Order: sequence, then structure tokens, then C-alpha cells
Amino acid sequence: MKFYRVCALFFYCSLLIFACGRHVNSNQEMVERLKKQDEFETNPANPYSCAEVITRLDSVIKASPNDVDIVQVYAKKATVLLQLGKEQQAVNLMDSLSRTYILGNTNRELVAKTLALAYLRLGERNNCINNHAAESCIFPIQGSGTHIDRYGSQKAIALYEKILKEYPADYESRWLLNLAYMTIGEYPQNVPAAYLLKMDDTTSYNKTIKPFKDVAINLGLDIRKMAGGTVVEDFNNDGYPDIVTSGFNLKEHMHYFRNNKNGTFNDISQSSGLGQFTGGLNMMQTDYNNDGLKDIFVLRGAWKGKFGNEPNSLLRNNGDGTFTDVTEQSGLLSFHPTQTATWADFNNDGWLDVFIGNESDGDNVNPSELYINNKNGTFKEVAAQAGCAIKLFVKGVTSADYDNDGRTDIFISTMNGKKILLKNITTKNGPVKFIDVSQQAKLAEKTNSTFSTWFWDYDNDGWPDVLACGYGNYPIADIAGAEALNQNKSDNGKVILYRNQHDGTFKDVSREAGFDKISFSMGSNFGDINNDGYLDFYLATGNPLFTSLVPNKLFINEKGKHFTDITGAARVGSLQKGHAVAFADLNNDGNEDIFVNLGGAYPGDAYQNALYINPGEGKNNWVNITLEGAISNKAAIGARLKAVFLENGQQRSVYRDINSGGSFGANPLTQHVGIGTAKKIDQLQIIWPASGQHQNFADIPANQNIRIKEGSQHFLRYDLKKLIFNDMPFRKMGAMKM
Repeated sequence: MKFYRVCALFFYCSLLIFACGRHVNSNQEMVERLKKQDEFETNPANPYSCAEVITRLDSVIKASPNDVDIVQVYAKKATVLLQLGKEQQAVNLMDSLSRTYILGNTNRELVAKTLALAYLRLGERNNCINNHAAESCIFPIQGSGTHIDRYGSQKAIALYEKILKEYPADYESRWLLNLAYMTIGEYPQNVPAAYLLKMDDTTSYNKTIKPFKDVAINLGLDIRKMAGGTVVEDFNNDGYPDIVTSGFNLKEHMHYFRNNKNGTFNDISQSSGLGQFTGGLNMMQTDYNNDGLKDIFVLRGAWKGKFGNEPNSLLRNNGDGTFTDVTEQSGLLSFHPTQTATWADFNNDGWLDVFIGNESDGDNVNPSELYINNKNGTFKEVAAQAGCAIKLFVKGVTSADYDNDGRTDIFISTMNGKKILLKNITTKNGPVKFIDVSQQAKLAEKTNSTFSTWFWDYDNDGWPDVLACGYGNYPIADIAGAEALNQNKSDNGKVILYRNQHDGTFKDVSREAGFDKISFSMGSNFGDINNDGYLDFYLATGNPLFTSLVPNKLFINEKGKHFTDITGAARVGSLQKGHAVAFADLNNDGNEDIFVNLGGAYPGDAYQNALYINPGEGKNNWVNITLEGAISNKAAIGARLKAVFLENGQQRSVYRDINSGGSFGANPLTQHVGIGTAKKIDQLQIIWPASGQHQNFADIPANQNIRIKEGSQHFLRYDLKKLIFNDMPFRKMGAMKM
């Protein structure tokens, strides 16, 4: 008998050792997968593999076949050199070309525009990157953002003026000419009258907007990287939000900045284990195993087509400052190009599920996926059975209960121009089921391509509305130049706002809301920057074209009726490519700040991240509300808040859903609720997603942090120290760290 006990003990110990080995090695397994995928993507057929594309172009140039226009091949090579960040080489190549070949009209224009852009980017490199300042590339460019080294911009100006003499209707060159003058402090006074544009078209605002300030450099958050994701969340449950970033390129590592609770951050990327993982154009937080610790879901492969079959990652928070990749053991391992997903409890069983929007293009079909939580650390994929295996080029997904029936629905934004609303018709204890109600909901009328999107209640009527950001690989500078001259007649790249009509339908109110200008948003998110109770939003703009130098934009909500562009006054309009955005009160002064993951899709478009600190727009009050589910999922995702208060003798209501905000970038799940000049919340109602329970609390004082657990009769106050983020240096000299 003793022998069998010893054998049994040995057997279970062996299992434990094996399990522990798997636990430790799963990180390395994912690292190896990503490394092998990166090797596969190192291919001249992959447009994002710039060095290999250069090699292929050199072979074409060397062969010089008669049917190839060698000038255009050289111009293509110069463009790829810019994508690699080798601006001086691009300048040398184009300059030599213009002196070596007798160019016809078409090639003369191509060479001149490529050379002008190369000089413009060279000026950017020498000033905005190598000598980075708080105001570098902030539109309109002024102060410390003005170039010290004027050479690149001056050479670009001379070329653009020559181009415009021959092609006066070239709106792109006209826009870039005006920008070049702005970089050297000579806009508008020295711009030739024939080419002058009114570029800073920010609507005059009837209130004073104080400028935000970028403090990323002084906090060590200014890593220079390509496009990527951002999550701002309290990962160690100390009450202070931390910052995690990821990068598009499989050579770029994740970064984890722990909040030190004293006005500084500590980069613990390596010790946490996150630094070993690469790639991820987007990511978000979740709590997939209901242990009260926020986990991270990383999304990979977007835009890369057949080269984008990169694995996503579910990174489990171990509670000791480290993370473990549990993608394979959880059943979430799949290989499709994506950057967008939404976590929600679609069957109201108290556990978070995840819908992933994949990218299908032509014969490269990648159906979207729905993983239902098995409540044991694993998931089951059921998209086809659930009616949501969408086969489109999905760029944004968001979830909310749009019809207030207690079930979480899904909205999908696509590059195909289709906007899809999936109504959740799951019955109690039945399998998850959706039906497409896009036509009935009147969301399928516009066919413009859209990117980032979200549900929100922008007018505080208790019904979730939808915002979708227009997008496309159009020459944005050309459209911006035409728009400055009132010549743009297209709706491409504009924001679309759909107001919930309370009857299952939506109404397009974009123009009434003030969205009549282009944005071309990629990353985006929303928050309440002035604590008036109405949600504002920030758009991170651009596309892969290097001429796409248009400002990111900040819109303020005018009492749920109209939005005003306050970008210029707030000084947050970076001209660099913008991606993931997060709103969070990082210094605990009661005002939401904005963290932006800047940088584009190529190494030459890498740029420093920004943290814009909110100076405080007025004297409005706020309450921070953190929820914890008991029957519902512990992260409380999908719970709904209604705050009722008196302001100036009038009763008001503010509504919030617990989620991470927009579909590209993740806010903390703690809800920052502005209440205007009210001194307290008179009534706070919470509707929990799984239990359906309604909880009510009275007389919550303003400017407090509170925690509420599902089923508890009381809320718990907690204090956070107000942090002082030191003023950033005037300039940071030398090449920035990657």
C-alpha cells in the first residue's frame, strides 16, 4: 500500500513539475513564435519589410530592363529610404537623379516632390526627433517647436515653390509648403500670397482653454517607437494607474511603466516579463479569470495581409509584478491579422468573453472570432454558431447594450465601408446568439471606410450612441490643402456620429454636431477634460503616407449638442502619426490627462510618445468610481452608472458604462465622472451586467475616490496623493532611445 502511495505521490509531483515547466516556458514559446513569424515577414513582398524592398529595387536598377522607367524605380527607392529613416540618403539619391537624367514633365514633378519631402523629413529628423522639445511638431508650430536647424525646411520650401509655379492646383504641395514655413517661424508672414493657406482653422471657443503640456520626456515615457497600443490601468492594485505600451513591428518590445506614486514612473519591462514580447498594434486590459488582477490582451498582424498571421497574446497578471503568456493553454491561440477586440460578458454568466475583429481582404479570408469563457481559465470559439463570424476588413469593434435589454451588443467598423450592428438575442442559459440589425438600425446607409469606433452616451440621455472615424489611404495633405481653400467636397476621413433614437434605430447627426472637417483618425479615445459631465474625445490621425502631416485633434462636447475643435488652443495637435490613446488622471489632480502612442507603420516614422497634462479647464468637480463584481465579472466590465446631481438648481444625470473607451487605446476601468459645479452626487445607480441587480447610493461628496462591490450596501472612500510631474526640459538633445 505504501508503495502505491509513493508512486501516486511521484506521479502527482511529476505532473506539478511539468505544469510548472509549462507555466514558465509558455513565455518562451510565444517569444519563439513571434521570432519565427518575424523571420517569415522579412520578405521583399512584404511592403513593411523595407530593407528587403530596397534590395529588390536595387536588383531592378542593376538589371535596368528596357520596360522599366528607371527614374520611377529610383523615386520608389527614395520613398523606401524615408520609410527606413534614411532621409539624407533619400536626399542624395533624388538630388543626383535630378542632375543625371533629362526628365519629362511627369518624372520632373515626381523627382521634385520626392526630393522636397525628403528635405522636409530631414528637417523633422534633425529637430523634432534628435532635438526633441515639448512643442516639437505641435500644430500650429511655435515656441520650442520651431526648428533650430532650418536647412531641411528651407530646401523643401524652395522646391515646393518651384512645383507650385508649374502646378498651382497641387493642394498637397501647398499644404506642405505652408507647414515648412511654419517650422521655421515664417508662417504666415513670409508665405507667398499666391500660396498662403489659413491652416489653423480651429473654431474660436467662447471659453478660455489652457494649453496642455507634454511631460513624457521628464518621466521617461518618451520611448521612440512605431505605431502601437497603450493601456493605462492599475495593474498592481495600489490605486495608481500604470502604463503599458506595445509596437506594430515584431522587433519592437512591450514596455511597462509602473507608477511610483511619487510623480515618477519606473520601467519594469524586463523584470515583469512584458519586455520579452514583441509586436502588437493594439491591446487592452481584461480580467479573464476573475482573480481581481488586470490581465493584458495583445492584438497583432493588422494591415499585413498574408504576412499578418501573427498570434495574439493573453498575458496573465500573476499579482507579483510579472505576467505569463497563457494564450495557448487558454484556447485563444489563433493566427489572423487583427488589431481590434472587445471584452464583455455576452451570456451574462459572470465571466468575460472576447470578440475579435479580423481582417479579410480578397481571397485572404479571416473570419472574426468569438471566444466564450469556460469559467476555468479556458475559452471556446463559437463565432459561426453565434452568427458573428464576420468576413470583412474589420478595423474597429465596440460593445454595449444599445437597446437597454440587459444584453451586450456589438458594433463593427470596417474598411469595406460597411457598419454592422449585431444585436445580442441570447436567451437565459442558452448559447450566445447575435443577429445583424444594421439595416433596421439605419447604420448601413453611409458606405465610407471607417476605423476606430466606440459606443458612448455623448448626450446623457441614458442610451448608448455610436461614433465611427472615417479613414482611408488617401493623400491627406492634398485633402487638407483643398479643405483650407473650401474646395473639398468629399466626406472621406470625416467623423460620423450616430444618435440613438431609443427605438432600435440611429440617426446620423454628424453635421449638426460639427463634424464637417477631415480627421482621418486611427487611434482615439474619450474622456471628460473639463469635468462638465459631457464626454470629449481625442483623435490620433494620419495614414502610412509620409506626406500625411495633419494634426491630431481634441474635441470638446458642448452639452451634448455640438462638438468644438479646441486642438490649437489646447496645444495637443501633434503632426506625427497618432495611434493608441488613453484618458486618465495620472497626477491625481482631478483632471483627465491624455497619453498618446505616436509613430507610424515604418521605422522612419517612429516617434516619441506624449503625455499631455491637463492644466484644469475650470472649477468643475468630479468623482472617481471603481467597481468590483461579485456575481458579475470582477472587473465590472459592462456595468452601467447613472449619477444624478443638482447643478445651478437644475437636476442633471450623467451616464457611464464600465469599459476602456474607444477601440484603439485603453482608458482605466475606473470611471472618472465629471459633475460640473455640483458639490455631491445625490443619487448613484449601478446596474450590474450578470445579476441585473440595481444598487443605489446617496450623497456621495465631490472630488472623492470611491470603491463599490456588487451587493455591498456601502461605498468605500480611498485617498490618492496628488502628484507633481516636474516641468520637462526645454529640449532633449541627441538620438532618442527606441
